Amino acid sequence: MPNGRDPRIDFFRGLALIFIFWDHVPHNPLGQITLRNVGFSDAAEVFVFLAGFAAVLAYGKIMQRDGYWMACLKILRRAWVLYVVHIFLLALLMGIVFFANSHVETRDLVEEMGLTHFVTHPQQALTDELLLRFKPNLMDPLPLYIVLLAGLPLVLPMLVRKVEAVVAVSLAIYLLAPWMGWNLRAISDGVWYFNPVTWQLLFVLGGAAAIYSQRPKTAETRPLLRQPLFVASAVYVLVAGVITLSWRWPEIHDAWMPAALSNWLYPISKTDLSPVRLVHFLALAYVTAKLWPGAGWTQNRVAGEICRMGRYSLEVFCLGVVLAPLADMINAMANDTVAMQLTTAVIGALLMAGLAAWLELIKRLDRQPRAALHT
Repeated sequence: MPNGRDPRIDFFRGLALIFIFWDHVPHNPLGQITLRNVGFSDAAEVFVFLAGFAAVLAYGKIMQRDGYWMACLKILRRAWVLYVVHIFLLALLMGIVFFANSHVETRDLVEEMGLTHFVTHPQQALTDELLLRFKPNLMDPLPLYIVLLAGLPLVLPMLVRKVEAVVAVSLAIYLLAPWMGWNLRAISDGVWYFNPVTWQLLFVLGGAAAIYSQRPKTAETRPLLRQPLFVASAVYVLVAGVITLSWRWPEIHDAWMPAALSNWLYPISKTDLSPVRLVHFLALAYVTAKLWPGAGWTQNRVAGEICRMGRYSLEVFCLGVVLAPLADMINAMANDTVAMQLTTAVIGALLMAGLAAWLELIKRLDRQPRAALHT
């Protein structure tokens, strides 16, 4: 683990960024192999959970080394950077969408991207943008992360010392939020698409996982198939995968799905992080951790590139947001041929990997003069 980083965390963050990009390009064939097609959860859960993991791991060490107030200062500084990035990214996204819309005659990309509010009420939209209430498509994860990170100083000291108590309170808030109607206001649909009052549980669970990862572990000697939690998690993941795949054939799904189970299962809310989504992600994460406990599998070339994308997740995410409408425009101008859809999907992912490689090169070049000063 170079510099104390776990390459597995970087790998799955990078993979989530690729999936988010592919999922947001309409009709993209590679979007059929992303996480949302094989279970109830998708890359958003991966993104938020690992954001909590990385944040608590990093700022928890700062708090232990430099004190609580220094950790707070760095957390809020990071949240401010994210806020500024969000403002500029939204302005850039709007410019790209308006440009793309002028080149695509068969669709209204402005409406599809949720930018009609800016066209009809530009002055109010600017105010709503500053208040994080105007969030076009593709922009939802970043405001959610800003709010969750800004709230981290409130729970970080207790999370480090009494992790079970913090998780219990977080779970209670998660369960009460849909029943009480707790959410933040937004222009589209009146509330945030990612309800931070419910999604905070996943962020906190990521932080709890970071805390537990630092504790001594007792090795499990039983085979995986004799570990009840692993078996239960694997069965849940498999059942969720079968149900999700059956959605592609509604007639077959309706024929074999019991009415009682259907009434209990649906609708699966992404806004409030439905329990079946939450449990699916946790089960998938547990199975993955058990099947690949070490980090040796991240040492190959492709995994290394994905890990590097995870190390520069903010910059790569922003590039993915910009590339998605451009890829959609190019695909539409080419009549959405499969060849063009595959080309834009692959080139987009390569550009995201290229950005991460360039950022790492710049970082290394910045270190060289400093090293020379100490020789």
